[in-house]
Amino acid sequence: MSLPTFEKKRLIGLVAVLSFGLTSLFAVLLPGALGPLIPATFILGFFVIIPLVLLLGEDFPLVESGDAAGASAATTAAAGDPLETLRERYATGEIGEEEFERRLDRLLETEDLKGRIDADAADRRDSRDRRDSRDRRERETELE
Repeated sequence: MSLPTFEKKRLIGLVAVLSFGLTSLFAVLLPGALGPLIPATFILGFFVIIPLVLLLGEDFPLVESGDAAGASAATTAAAGDPLETLRERYATGEIGEEEFERRLDRLLETEDLKGRIDADAADRRDSRDRRDSRDRRERETELE
């Protein structure tokens, strides 16, 4: 099981909230028994972990790499264009040449099919519009 990863800002916020929360909890609940943990928790969070995250950045184990963030941003940006998404995945080495060719062929087949379906739907709309127009003219001549 691997550790979860966070964006750098999110991890810093999480550490800050946990450090402050645990420090407050220890100070309120058991100040006598947990007395030594109060300053240790605060110092560990704010003066050790947060500076380490800031200094190490992507090398810190819980910070996700910029490649993953960039790939997810590219994926969401190109979500509307499957061909662009496929090209991006091939360019980053996520899929090989054979897989790229196979998916490209399938994508082009479905695009052709989609184009035919769209053309058929447009033809049906045009014929329906012509029929409606003809019916409207007939009603207008009947009313005169």
